[in-house]
Amino acid sequence: MIRPSSKESLNYDNNSQKVYPQPIDENMNQNMGSMIGRIFNNISSLKAAYIQLQEAHTPYDPDKIQTADKLVIDELTSLSELKHTYRERNPKPVAASPQDSRLLSEIQEQQNLLKTYEVMVKKFQSQIQNRDTEITHLQQQTDEAKHRKTKLEKKLKQRGLLNKESEESDEEESYFSVELTPSLFTSTADNAYQSIHEFSKPLINMMKAAGWDLDAAANAIEPDVVYTRRAHKKYAFESYICQRIFSGFHQENFLIDAANATVSNEAFFHQFLAVRAMDPLDVLSQNPDSVFGKFCRSKYLLLVHPKMEGSFFGNMDQRNYVMSGGHPRTPFYQAFLKLAKSIWLLHRLAYSFDPKVRVFQVKKASEFSEIHMESVVKNIVLDENAERPRVDLMVMPGFLIGTSVIQSRVYLSGVKCDD
Repeated sequence: MIRPSSKESLNYDNNSQKVYPQPIDENMNQNMGSMIGRIFNNISSLKAAYIQLQEAHTPYDPDKIQTADKLVIDELTSLSELKHTYRERNPKPVAASPQDSRLLSEIQEQQNLLKTYEVMVKKFQSQIQNRDTEITHLQQQTDEAKHRKTKLEKKLKQRGLLNKESEESDEEESYFSVELTPSLFTSTADNAYQSIHEFSKPLINMMKAAGWDLDAAANAIEPDVVYTRRAHKKYAFESYICQRIFSGFHQENFLIDAANATVSNEAFFHQFLAVRAMDPLDVLSQNPDSVFGKFCRSKYLLLVHPKMEGSFFGNMDQRNYVMSGGHPRTPFYQAFLKLAKSIWLLHRLAYSFDPKVRVFQVKKASEFSEIHMESVVKNIVLDENAERPRVDLMVMPGFLIGTSVIQSRVYLSGVKCDD
């Protein structure tokens, strides 16, 4: 009887008959185990690279993202090479033993995991591309802003307004990022009107709480106004605020009871920039008796009549405190300071131009002109066949910047509102 060598094995069928011997590859299991080990190592490295890629997005760091992205791609490439190597060595795998089946199952599981990571990496690559595009756009905007800032600083240096100390201050630099343009004045005027509108709300509410007859109060401000709707009487109170707060706007110091002082255009613009970014209470706490502080006190005493204040608060404590040079931190006075600041900025800006911005008013019963006037009611209907409507109430004055016109805001009579 011939015995099989060490490199051969005999297979028997169920009848214990001899079957053709098949050679055994002693290195097959070792190679397969080595490949599985390499796959697990690559998967672990891929997971680590993926985590690194996620961390690079929060906070967003383009350099770290590129480094992590390269690591992920390298690991994916290695896994792909292992996959192709396995397929080349096993074009038609014949799973014979349970061990081989388990190894093939593990390989398939890792391949499925690999596909999942490939999808996620493509998603991150798309996000990176979008972020890069956004960064490029923001960089262009930053470069343009720096260019405008450099031009403005050059102008201010020529005028002697910007010194070395202010150049080294980040806070000061933020002030000088604004250019003196008509559009800046227009936006400041819009903000001023918005602040008037906002201050009228607590003023009217306090009138209501004090038991005022709002119809009689509106008629006392401007009699014989025909309001299309009762709610439009709020414009009478906005007009009252404007009449008081804009008094003396044509004077350099903006104070009725003080003599004018000669101030340069640059100095006015510097005051505008200095106050623009600050809370008015912070400005006043630094110097309660500054020109801005005196302006706030004078306008408060002019705007809030003693009888009005007495009915609002039941006493004159706040008024006396203001008259003594203080600036109370009550909600009503703080609401007033927001209004005062917006009008103060508008005045400082008006005198920053050369020639300075001029203010103009519209008289009652004037014929409506779309060149110089704007209706505070936006949905009015003008009849082309009827006479031009006339002004019943000037709510806010207009301004002239050279040859440009910022329309005055008016309430018109004889018009219909489109619901």
